Formats: sequence, structure tokens, C-alpha cells
Amino acid sequence: MPERTTIVYLMISTYLVPLDEVDRVRDEHLAFLAGLEERGLVVSAGRQDPAVGGVVLLGVGTEEEARELMAQDPYVLRGVAEYTATGWTPTRGVLADWKSPA
Repeated sequence: MPERTTIVYLMISTYLVPLDEVDRVRDEHLAFLAGLEERGLVVSAGRQDPAVGGVVLLGVGTEEEARELMAQDPYVLRGVAEYTATGWTPTRGVLADWKSPA
């Protein structure tokens, strides 16, 4: 059976409120990401520079799953950020051979 291509979903957030309001929810957001990381779903994550949003790389099976997961992010639940999803297949660099541990 051929090996399944690994798709990573780039969940790109845009902050909807001033940064100080985002930062009031940041600890909850980071705890949420830590939970996803423990489940083997987060490939990487970080804030954009300048700080207008962030990027979460998710190793999940479908865009729907990626969207459902990020809908549970405290940033979304508190209305301080929204996400867009972009599927991506890494073919070069350090993520080219990445496989989800989940």
C-alpha cells in the first residue's frame, strides 16, 4: 500500500481586538495548544511578527478536523481572533519527512 502523504494545516489567525486584549486570553490559549501538542496534533505554533495574529501547524487528517479543533481555542471562544485554514504538503526542508505521532 502506498504511504499516505502528510498534509499539515496552517491555521492562520488574525487578531480582532487590540493586542492587550488578546494577551488577557493568552495563557488560556497556550494551555489549549499544550493540550493539542500532548495529543500529537501540533507540529509547531507561534505568533506572527508583527503581532497581528499567529500560525498553528496542525497534523490532522482533514480541514474540517483542523477547523473543529481551532473553534475550541479560547481566542476564538472569547472573540479575540479568527482562523483561516490552508492545507499544505511539506516536500522540502525539515518538515518534508514529518509524520504525525498520533
